[in-house]
Amino acid sequence: MNTKYLDLLAQKYDCEEKVVTEIINLEAILNLPKGTEHFVSDLHGEYQAFQHVLRNGSGNVKEKIKDLFKNVLSEKEIDEFATLVYYPEEKLPLMKANFRNKEELYQWYTEIIDRMINLVSYASSKYTRSKLRKALPDQFVYIIEELLYKKNELANKEHYYTKIIQQIISLKQADKLIIGLAYTTQRLVVDHLHVVGDIYDRGPEPDKIMETLINYHSVDIQWGNHDVLWLGAFAGSKVCLANIIRICARYDNLDIIENVYGINLRPLLNLADKYYDDNPAFRPKVQSEKKLSHQELSQITKIHQAIAMIQFKLEAPIIKRRPYFNMSERLLLEKIDYDKNEITIYGETYSLENSCFATVNPLQPDQLLEEEEQVIEGLLFSVQHSEKLARHMNFLMKKGSLYLKYNGNLLIHGCIPLDEEGNMEKMAIEDKTYSGRNLLDVFERYLRHAFAHPQETDDLATDMIWYLWTGEYSSLFGKRAMTTFERYFIKDKKTHKEKKNPYYYLRENEEVCQKILAEFNLNPEHGHIINGHTPVKEIEGENPVKANGRMIVIDGGFSKAYQSTTGIAGYTLLYNSYGMQLVAHKHFNSKEDILLNGMDVLSVKRLVDKELERKKVIETNVGRELLQEISILKDLREYRYS
Repeated sequence: MNTKYLDLLAQKYDCEEKVVTEIINLEAILNLPKGTEHFVSDLHGEYQAFQHVLRNGSGNVKEKIKDLFKNVLSEKEIDEFATLVYYPEEKLPLMKANFRNKEELYQWYTEIIDRMINLVSYASSKYTRSKLRKALPDQFVYIIEELLYKKNELANKEHYYTKIIQQIISLKQADKLIIGLAYTTQRLVVDHLHVVGDIYDRGPEPDKIMETLINYHSVDIQWGNHDVLWLGAFAGSKVCLANIIRICARYDNLDIIENVYGINLRPLLNLADKYYDDNPAFRPKVQSEKKLSHQELSQITKIHQAIAMIQFKLEAPIIKRRPYFNMSERLLLEKIDYDKNEITIYGETYSLENSCFATVNPLQPDQLLEEEEQVIEGLLFSVQHSEKLARHMNFLMKKGSLYLKYNGNLLIHGCIPLDEEGNMEKMAIEDKTYSGRNLLDVFERYLRHAFAHPQETDDLATDMIWYLWTGEYSSLFGKRAMTTFERYFIKDKKTHKEKKNPYYYLRENEEVCQKILAEFNLNPEHGHIINGHTPVKEIEGENPVKANGRMIVIDGGFSKAYQSTTGIAGYTLLYNSYGMQLVAHKHFNSKEDILLNGMDVLSVKRLVDKELERKKVIETNVGRELLQEISILKDLREYRYS
C-alpha cells in the first residue's frame, strides 16, 4: 500500500480507536441483508408513469403496509394510506377535508404520524441507524429519531412523547412531518435503482425523468439506443441530431427541443416552409389528448420532412468513409430513379409515394444545400451550448454504461450480437476484429472519446455513435438495417420489416444465455441477463422470463406507443435479499385517478428466483467495495498504530 496514501488517510483516522471502530462498523454492515434493487427500462419520456412506479417501489411500499397493518386496517384504509405515502402533498388536503372539527383532525394526525413512524421503522429494519438518519428529512431528524427509538417500559417518558406529537400538531408542522416521512419511506424501500435504457424519445417529458434521476439517492443507467442518439448529438454528431429532431417531430414532441432545452427551430421551419408542403407520411403521431391546430399540424409535417431529408443526406458520407460498417445498401438516395420516382433496393424495384425530394440533386444526392448546411450547423451549436442539456448529458455519461455487471447479473439494454449458431458475432473495425464483451467495450470507448472531444464531428468515434444507433452489429440496435426510409416512401410493407439479430430468438435458450454470462465472467448457473429494448407482447402470451430464468426482459411498454401491442404498461423487477420478483403494470391513467380512487397500477408479481439463503451485503458489489475499505484500514492500523 502506498505510504503517502496511508498518511493522508491517517488525517481522517487520527487514532487507533477510530480505525478499529470503522473496521467493526464495516464488518458488521457486511452481514446485513442486501438492499432492494429496483430495475426499470424503456421509460421513453413517460414521466408520470415512471414517477408512480418510483414512488410505490413497484408495489414494495404497499407490501410493507400490508405486512404491518393487515390486522389493523381494512383494504380500503390500506389503499388510502398507501396513496398518502405515494403522493403526500396532494393526498393530505383530500383526507383532511373529511373532518368536521379540530378534535377529529387532531386524533387523525396522531394516528397517521404513529402509522408513518411505524412504517419507517419497519422499512428501515435492515439498515444501520446512520443510513436511516441520512434518509430522514433534515429539519425533523431529532424528533423522528426520538419517536423511532422510544422505549417506555417504565412509563417515565410517556408525557414526553405525547408532548412531542402535541407540539408538532399545534405548531402546524404535522403536514410537513408526514410529507417528510412519506418520502423517507419511498427512499428506504429501494436501496438502488437501475435504469436499463431508453429514457429519451417518444414520450413528452424525458427532461423531468432526468431531473428525478439526478436527485435520486442511488442510481445507474445502461444506455439505450435512444439515449445514445442524444449523447451523440451533444458530442457533435449532426446525423444523430437530425434523428432526434425527426423523432420529436414524428411524435409531436418538438417542445422538448425548443422550450425545454432552448434550441431555436425557427431557421429549420423557414427552410421547411420554403421547400415542403403537406405530406401524409410525415404528419405527427399525436399521443396526447391535445388537439393540434391546422397551422401547427402543417408546420410539424414540414419540419419532419426537412429534417428527414437532411438526415438521409448526412448518413451517406459516413457509409462511404467507413466501408467496414457494411452499409452500402443504405445509400438510398443514390438508388432512386428520380425521373420514374422508383427505387431499387436489395435487387427489387419499388414505386415511391409521398416523396419529398425538392432539395435533392440527382447527380449528387447526398449534397446538402447551403441553407441545409447552415441550419444543421446552427442547431448543433445550440445543442452544444444548452446549459440544461449539458447537465443532463453529463449525468447520463457519468452514471451510464453500455452494460453493467451488478450483484452477479448482466444488465444490458439491447443485445449481444450473435450468429445463428449462438456464437459471438465478429465485427472488424480498422483492421481489428472484436466480438462479445470486447466489442461492447470498444463501442463504449469510442462513445466516451467522442463525448470528451465534441469538436471532432467527423471522426471515427462520432461515426461509431451513429453506428450504435443503426448498425447491424450494434449491441443497441441488433437488426440488419433500419428501414426508416422504406416506411416513409414505400407502400410494400415487406420492405418495412427489420430483421433482428439471432440473439432475439436464441435468448430463449438457456445454454446460449449461460454462454453470454460466462463471456462476461459471471456465474452461468446463478446469474441473470436483465434486458430491455424489445417490448414483451404479453397480449400474445409471450413470457418475459426466458431460458429457465436466466433471461428477464423488462420492457413491457412504458411508452404509450407500444401499449396496444404489448397489452400492459411495463414490467419492472425487484431483487431483495430473498430473491427476484417481476412486476407487471396496468395502464397508468392519471395521478388524479389514484388520488381519488386509491387504484394502483400493479397487476401481478411473478417469482423469478428465490434465494436458498437470504443474501447478505458481503455477497454484493457494495460488499466487495467494503471489503477493500476494510483491507485498507487494516493496512493503516498496521502501518501507523502497531
